[in-house]
Amino acid sequence: MINATILSTFSLSGLNDTATTKLRGTLFFFTMLCYSVILLVNGALIVIIVLEEKLHEPMYIFLCNLCINSLYGTSAFYPKFLFDLLSNSHVISYAGCLLQIFVIYSYASTEFSILALMAYDRYVAICRPLEYHSVMTKQKVVFLVCFSRLVPLLCITTIIIMTSRLELCGSHIEKLYCENWSVLKLSCKSIAVNNVVGFIIIFFYFGHDIFIVCSYVQLVKSALKSREGRRKFMQTCVPHLLCLLNVTVALLFDLMYTRYGSSSVSQSLKNFMAIEFLMIPPILNPIIYGLKLTQIRNSFASLCIDKKQVKGLG
Repeated sequence: MINATILSTFSLSGLNDTATTKLRGTLFFFTMLCYSVILLVNGALIVIIVLEEKLHEPMYIFLCNLCINSLYGTSAFYPKFLFDLLSNSHVISYAGCLLQIFVIYSYASTEFSILALMAYDRYVAICRPLEYHSVMTKQKVVFLVCFSRLVPLLCITTIIIMTSRLELCGSHIEKLYCENWSVLKLSCKSIAVNNVVGFIIIFFYFGHDIFIVCSYVQLVKSALKSREGRRKFMQTCVPHLLCLLNVTVALLFDLMYTRYGSSSVSQSLKNFMAIEFLMIPPILNPIIYGLKLTQIRNSFASLCIDKKQVKGLG
């Protein structure tokens, strides 16, 4: 029996199949490109929102928080994965494994929390426009941002504490990165309690989707009443819905496949499904908002023009 208190490392087998081994150089290039794009598009949106005072409004503050969360979550996966692509030994320390689980899981749950806040903000803006500034005060926005961060951290901390107390009878994880279910499968004893707590948290955060759908039912009803309402809905709500669909499908697919997927599926396909939510939402979310929201496009253009003028004067 291997006790969790003395286990020092886990081995990761996601890169051990023949097809992946042959394409390591190509995978390294595209992974580096993908991570660079994530850093660039999210970083650019954060800088634009921070520098432009006219963007210091609740919707853009929540969007900035969404981009920060993308940088936070992907930092737990990409550097380690890039290192593994250049190495023949794919191991991670016990503490590093738990830290990776904590960051990736808290990233995913925080994503839902922020998207729920953005739906609430759009509901107030479109359905109760005259009350918007009295409802979405600076103090309330700060509280909501902190709440969207602290609750996921508390939930995932509970999961990590429960996982860290398990006695493990193995150290082999069949994924590219540490994932809680993969560690639970190594337990020597029953994991029924861990499963119950895990499913409660999963249902709690996917319940955010139900809240968002309900808010959008009210939004559609209100938007149809006027041309201005329809314009606001198309400009600010459509990108939000695309981001929600993006992250929900990616996460739900990974969660369900991890638990109930067929072992006959190729390792390459398993790898893609495992990292989809760490690759597609962090790239698409800022691009969708950057292209759709006029104020962000205008702010980006004005910043570029100002830089050119400064260079010209120099």
